[in-house]
Amino acid sequence: MATNVQESAVAVIKTLVRAGYIAYFAGGWVRDYIMKHSSDDIDIATNAPPEVVLSLFPKTIPVGVAFGVVIVMMNGHQFEVATFREDLSYTGGRRPDKIVLSTPEADAMRRDFTINGMFYDPLKDEILDFVEGQQDIERGIIRTIGNAHERFAEDRLRMIRAIRFANRFGFSVTEETREAIEKHAHTLFPAVAIERVWQELSKMAKFSSFGQALLDMHAVGLLPVIFPALSYVDSSILQQRVAHFHQIPQNAPPILFLMDLFPEMSLEELLTICQYLKISTQEGKLVEYLIRGKALLEKGEMSPSAIEKLEWANFYAHQFFDTCFDVITAKYPESERSVIVDQHDRRREHLLPHIQRIMEKKPLVTAALLQDYGIVPGKLMGALLREAERLAVAHDLHDPAEVVVYLKETEIWPKQ
Repeated sequence: MATNVQESAVAVIKTLVRAGYIAYFAGGWVRDYIMKHSSDDIDIATNAPPEVVLSLFPKTIPVGVAFGVVIVMMNGHQFEVATFREDLSYTGGRRPDKIVLSTPEADAMRRDFTINGMFYDPLKDEILDFVEGQQDIERGIIRTIGNAHERFAEDRLRMIRAIRFANRFGFSVTEETREAIEKHAHTLFPAVAIERVWQELSKMAKFSSFGQALLDMHAVGLLPVIFPALSYVDSSILQQRVAHFHQIPQNAPPILFLMDLFPEMSLEELLTICQYLKISTQEGKLVEYLIRGKALLEKGEMSPSAIEKLEWANFYAHQFFDTCFDVITAKYPESERSVIVDQHDRRREHLLPHIQRIMEKKPLVTAALLQDYGIVPGKLMGALLREAERLAVAHDLHDPAEVVVYLKETEIWPKQ
């Protein structure tokens, strides 16, 4: 039987304690435990040096031994086991140049925010709090451990994390912490890789407060640093652009949210932003489909008859239709949105046989069938196949022979 994550983490703790060391759960899991939020993301902190951790466990990954970090595999689960340390100096704005092994108290003082700086001893069921993290949870505040300017100079990604935590938990950022973010916002790059920024934005997008988080990032100067195109966008305009974010399903890919920040950009410009964020090829294709879907819906609102039924069928057959349709219609008022959804449900139902064929890639008229009529492979055949599919959907045909009858009447069918 598979062992759950917490049981496996406790097994790691017991192994370290039996070897004569101390070991605790650390950071975010402890915060979530105090706040009664479920979490399987357990990090472990110990006074065992990394070489000892490597020797105590049969399955390990030495991902960051220079920083005292080892991944321990236990019962199919991975745990980051970090040795208590002090960070002596930072010059790159992301990671320490040198560390020394230390105590739990000193280790807590190097961490980012008080709510993330606590430890938990699962064997004694005891919280170890050297930074007043429990008090700050009760106060509902995000506060750096020690000097805010120093914490952000050490790791500039912490500025974005402060905004993320505040909006995730409904907390406020303390004045000192906020002022330090405003002062250091312009130093985010090149210290932090854009991939790490995108990871933080993606985590923000999982919560209904994403729109407010972006507004907060704009207010402290982080958002214009990440997206220079927003440098001259007034906060009131930005607020309008994110006002509907809470209507978008939270499982929607984060990139779809961000596209609404740039309503005046062309598809080419939006894809440039996607490349800048280094998102996956699949996400880039998703953005293309979203933008084309928006254009199709807007065109349909102005003149539904101007759109070929095949366009609608292809739109509905796309694997991302449901997600993108929800994103596109999220900005409409409820009464208007319900009308749009009803219209599309009826059209989709009418086109369902064609949609299924498109999804299954089973056209009524095939190349083999056209060859029976003397059409040889080439550009002409390709054009005829496309026209056949258009005719099948336009005239709601389900018999290949009927489609060919229509096809023979077109200008592209070869004359005898």
